[in-house]
Amino acid sequence: MMTTQALRDDDEVPAGMRRVCRQFERWRKGHKARLPIPEGLWAAAAQAAREHGVFHTAKMLHLEYGKLKRMVESAPPATFLELVPPQGVSSGSVLSECLIELEGPRGKMRIQWKGTTAPDLAGLSRALWESA
Repeated sequence: MMTTQALRDDDEVPAGMRRVCRQFERWRKGHKARLPIPEGLWAAAAQAAREHGVFHTAKMLHLEYGKLKRMVESAPPATFLELVPPQGVSSGSVLSECLIELEGPRGKMRIQWKGTTAPDLAGLSRALWESA
């Protein structure tokens, strides 16, 4: 198992991952018997996996890859942000352009929109991200 000192010396481990590694290390040192990992630690591991990848996180935290992957995939759906044009701008008279970047448990998407009407972003996002 990787110690805290080894984590400080390892430039390959991102700062956010080091914090989670230390949390797991403290929890594991505090128990002699094998106990289930608390949900809070699993949540921290899932968050780290979303940022750094499931394989890398499972390896660094000594966790079961399959369970961690299920935790990441069962995360709540992405939240949506309503975009409202500035006051005094008529969407029909001005050519609008926007760049939309979406990230969810199933991947990332980038949409470049050019047109005279505002797209239905919420509807488009739901159609693309909801399960079929």
